[in-house]
Amino acid sequence: MYAIVEIAGQQFKVAKDQRVYVNRLAGKEGDSISFDKVLLTADGDNITVGAPAIEGALVGAKINRHLKGDKVIVFKKKRRKGYRTKNGHRQALTEILIEGIDLKGGSKSTSAKKEEPKKENKKEESSNDLSQNTVAELREMAKDKGIEGYSSMKKAELIAALS
Repeated sequence: MYAIVEIAGQQFKVAKDQRVYVNRLAGKEGDSISFDKVLLTADGDNITVGAPAIEGALVGAKINRHLKGDKVIVFKKKRRKGYRTKNGHRQALTEILIEGIDLKGGSKSTSAKKEEPKKENKKEESSNDLSQNTVAELREMAKDKGIEGYSSMKKAELIAALS
């Protein structure tokens, strides 16, 4: 089982008992933390996708240690101008150990079943309101009234105006 989680603004694919290096997190070594922004979980063929996150899903982790990453050198140069600068830094990182992935939210198939009845109710309620109808529904309404194109629509308007 694995999950895709957003931690400190970055997305990571994590599994149980995996060590992950992330940007420095607040907390002391040995503290337990949990991440609730789980974007996707997969357990074999069972895949759950959030929109944007899965409600009720948590990834538990433990802070192992705080450390610095490898040295990164930033060198800038403009040729024939005598401009050269050399800077560098070491990124502050936190090593975390993923303790478990807890899935309490509903599956994707149940949320799809909930959406379908809502769409049908909207169609029934707004059959006379033109602002909420789709293009296909408007075409069907026009065909029912005998309007097949722009020219027949203009004729219908003229006949209505003369009546």
